[in-house]
Amino acid sequence: MATCAGINCAQGNAKMQCPKCKDLDISSFFCGQDCFRKSWSTHKSVHTKPQAQPKDDMNLMKLAAALQQSGSSGIGRGEPMEEGAYDPFPNFPYSGTLRPHYPLSAKSKVPDTVTLPDYAKDGTLNLLKATYGLAKGLASIKRLSSEEIDVMRRVCRLGRFVLQQTAKQIKPGVTTDQLDKYVHALCMANNSYPSPLNYHGFPKSVCTSINEVICHGIPDKRKLKEGDIINLDISLFKNGFHTDLNATFPVGKIDADSQKLIDTTRKSLDNAIKICKPGTPFRNIGNEIQPTCDAEGFSVVKTYTGHGVGREFHQSPTILHHTNMRSKGEMKVGQIFTIEPMVNASKSYHVEHWNDNWTAVTRDGVRSAQFEEAILITENGCEVLTAADDYVPPAEHVTIPSIKADQDVVTIDDI
Repeated sequence: MATCAGINCAQGNAKMQCPKCKDLDISSFFCGQDCFRKSWSTHKSVHTKPQAQPKDDMNLMKLAAALQQSGSSGIGRGEPMEEGAYDPFPNFPYSGTLRPHYPLSAKSKVPDTVTLPDYAKDGTLNLLKATYGLAKGLASIKRLSSEEIDVMRRVCRLGRFVLQQTAKQIKPGVTTDQLDKYVHALCMANNSYPSPLNYHGFPKSVCTSINEVICHGIPDKRKLKEGDIINLDISLFKNGFHTDLNATFPVGKIDADSQKLIDTTRKSLDNAIKICKPGTPFRNIGNEIQPTCDAEGFSVVKTYTGHGVGREFHQSPTILHHTNMRSKGEMKVGQIFTIEPMVNASKSYHVEHWNDNWTAVTRDGVRSAQFEEAILITENGCEVLTAADDYVPPAEHVTIPSIKADQDVVTIDDI
């Protein structure tokens, strides 16, 4: 039975195939018309087939270099490629100057001692659907027991530790591939699985989204540059539960407009967290976020949402970050969900996707920022499970060296 390809939906009884996908011989199914319509703005990107590529990497590198020199690669000129890297989609109409830097490194390995989520081996979700069920609607919103909450609290603190340690490695000259290897090593050292790895086929252990990339950026050979901004989206799985959090960081010294974008995005998230308590309608979250961003001339991305998190990486409820009075449901004690506004530095909230079918970018090429926290609804309000603190994983005693520029492989001692 096929898994639904809808946004934040993982139904196991998807039988309705997208007509366009059928014509293109793409395996893509939905659980119903409503889910198909809601997901269309994102799903349609899979219909763009990658252009035919030269037979080998050397030819592709030569073609990409020629197109870039002529200015025909995308809208305007892209950044110079790092030595030995190439753009796999040289004729793609990029909205900004950022380009993918291929070839990608091999997927990081996971030892047998680490417990795997259900999708780790083949990229599809199946075990948890059979065990816990994925009924649609408000009835499927999980309310965790005190014992489950205690596990989630520890897993979320570990996620924050991984984010904070990785953020210390951000500097000009470091590649996003190095950051990915660093995250992976930290997860392995703490006997946890990096949730993005092979989730619906995602090839890396962390999402790294730079400048005009809104989310789901794939780590590659591009070196961070002074003045960039980068979002690290950290998710990991341990003791049967996932955590999910992210933050946007400056690379060296950034301009005032980029700092304003980062500050406003964080402020919008904080404003939303302040209203979280039992009985608050979920729609009120967007009512706090969008006005905060509108006041600065920014826009809130509508394509992607927050979500429940716990035994499943993504589950109910769906958290909208923009104003929408049709959003149903209210917060109840024991629920855990993420709030993760994505904010563009213009009035355009529209999203485009690169031909890798993952990287989401701003349509007009402006910068985008994002912050994410996992929220637990309590009797008296809420608890930010992923909040910054001085937590250090117990009894691991793992030495993690800093990443050095031009260091292709991150070596971790004492793992």
